Amino acid sequence: MRRWVKEQSLTLFFLSIFALSLVGQSFAGLHDFNAEQAAHGGDSYSYWRFIVSSEFGGDVMENWQSEFLQFSLIILATVWFVQRGSTESKKLEDAGRESDEKERVARHAPAKAPRWAKVKDWRGRLYENSLGLAMVSIFFGTWFVQSLTNWTAYNNRQTEHGDQAVTWVSFLGRPDFWNRTLQNWQSEFLAVATMAAFSIYLRQRGSAESKPVGAPHDETGSSS
Repeated sequence: MRRWVKEQSLTLFFLSIFALSLVGQSFAGLHDFNAEQAAHGGDSYSYWRFIVSSEFGGDVMENWQSEFLQFSLIILATVWFVQRGSTESKKLEDAGRESDEKERVARHAPAKAPRWAKVKDWRGRLYENSLGLAMVSIFFGTWFVQSLTNWTAYNNRQTEHGDQAVTWVSFLGRPDFWNRTLQNWQSEFLAVATMAAFSIYLRQRGSAESKPVGAPHDETGSSS
């Protein structure tokens, strides 16, 4: 058991702090929401009512979709785009999809390769793009849920103020939706660009995200 925990420690660590952060957000969000309700003469929510509400769901989905967008773009962009000296980039000469031999697929696959990596048909094509497809699918799924929850929350506010509710399609074109969406996207794009640039010149000893401390600045795509 101890060995298994050590071997899965990176995933377990982030899932643990994710769960703690989500619980913390739910309590902080509840108090903030109820304070706003009280200020406007509205009804306060119980904890359980709040965590299934559109208000809480929209806040959560806004962050999830932007994170999965970030990973979707970095997975796909790093196939073709490179950054000299960055650990976030492949070597300059490796830009592109690379050869079957280098990717170790089809007849070049080793004995322990995944089964679908050994075949040169639709299964192989699906598997070689499976990471990007998974991330893009989750992004669009969470973005769609965000649009529904934000739309519901928006109409709730419209009703409370005696204004007319809007359709989902109409809401997608409103500044409220795009303001909440783009404020998350721009921060994700900045974070990726900063990491790509910082890893050229800065180091963190022992980290898989850093080059060896003594590696030259122009050494690209090396973290070991």
